[in-house]
Amino acid sequence: MDDLRIPIGGFFTLVGLIVAAVGVMSGNRAPLDPTNVNLYSGVAMLAFGVLMLWLARRSA
Repeated sequence: MDDLRIPIGGFFTLVGLIVAAVGVMSGNRAPLDPTNVNLYSGVAMLAFGVLMLWLARRSA
């Protein structure tokens, strides 16, 4: 495994899917925070993971 972007992309994609799913399924939020942090951070991690996998595939 020469390209480190593959495991990094896979890890962030998997964790992003899990965190985004938790953000969608649970309506619980912090009392003073009007945003759903799990959803937004999960989507950001998912986008980063997909970007890494795309870059690894493009250079291969």
